[in-house]
Amino acid sequence: MKNTILLLLLMYAGASTSQDTTYAREVIRKLTSPKFLGRGYVKNGVNKAADYIAGQLKAIGVQKFGDSFEQSYTFPVNTYPGKMSVTVDGRVLAPGKHFLIEPSAKGQKGNYTLTQKDSVTFVSDPLVAEPRVVVKKKKKLTYTVATEASAQTVVELLADSFPGEVKNISLDFETTLVPAFKCKNLCGFLKGTQQPDSFIVFTAHYDHLGAMGKEAWFPGANDNASGVSVLLNLAKYYAAHPAKYSVAFIFFSGEEAGLLGSRYYITHPMFPLTKIKFLTNLDLLGTGDDGIMVVNATVFKSAFDKLSAINAQKEYVPQIKKRGKAANSDHYWFTEKGIPSFFIYTMGGIQAYHDIYDVEKTLPLTRYMEVCRLLIDFTTEL
Repeated sequence: MKNTILLLLLMYAGASTSQDTTYAREVIRKLTSPKFLGRGYVKNGVNKAADYIAGQLKAIGVQKFGDSFEQSYTFPVNTYPGKMSVTVDGRVLAPGKHFLIEPSAKGQKGNYTLTQKDSVTFVSDPLVAEPRVVVKKKKKLTYTVATEASAQTVVELLADSFPGEVKNISLDFETTLVPAFKCKNLCGFLKGTQQPDSFIVFTAHYDHLGAMGKEAWFPGANDNASGVSVLLNLAKYYAAHPAKYSVAFIFFSGEEAGLLGSRYYITHPMFPLTKIKFLTNLDLLGTGDDGIMVVNATVFKSAFDKLSAINAQKEYVPQIKKRGKAANSDHYWFTEKGIPSFFIYTMGGIQAYHDIYDVEKTLPLTRYMEVCRLLIDFTTEL
């Protein structure tokens, strides 16, 4: 009954132009499509995604700071654009499914005899302090991004696929270290009705892990196409229902590489940081079965109490858990500047994370509309 009432309220408030899971699916499906190749650095996937988001902002009617939504900057990144072949004990492996090569490796080709170091680690050249090849068994394969290249190659194998000793490995893969990859942050706003020079800010990163060779790529549906879709849905809502304050939307790149986009933005803001009343960073917004987590809840206690009170009254999510300060997403640099900031993510539902299985079709969006409504109510309280 509660969900039915919520749906009716959203329809009454113009939900066709606000929070919409149909639109969310469209955005997530687009951002996780092969065209954007994991929104990384092979075939310029991340910047193709930026162009798509900019087009959505324009269509919604979001205003620019200056003459563009874009803010460009560069950073080094190691990429795997070509050949990717790994064979273990004569078995040809599937990238992403059976193995990952840690992203800082340099390309190489060769055959190696392995010696067992411990129950999960095998090395070439066992008498050398830093062997050329290290093989590690992992319960789950979890990828990331590297901004430098190392002479050592670390191969992670899915432990369930390799129950016994690993004796030989053949490698044939290519890498390219790009010294100054050009990325973009995107920023726009919707003007407030009473205090347009003050801003409520919503942020989300749109980059992800890209590709590892020509066969394996990381769609990043929950992380963080879901958060991008929430920002765009909120933009639709505030375009139809202007707030007291101006509402700004910032889409960061470089998050997976070490919060690089937000670090750049904090020293090159597109409007004065002192004008920010509150910032909410959103990531992993595709579930919600177990509620939401709020990072910085203990730092900005009065704001957390407001958020909790709203949820206690309206029961949008099963629970709101709290954490203290953490440098785990793009809110961090704003917090360091003394700007009131939350980082919110949903909990439960799926286990896919930084792997090839984080896809749109398995993303449940369990509490998607409820989280949107909670954010709107919280903004109104602010």
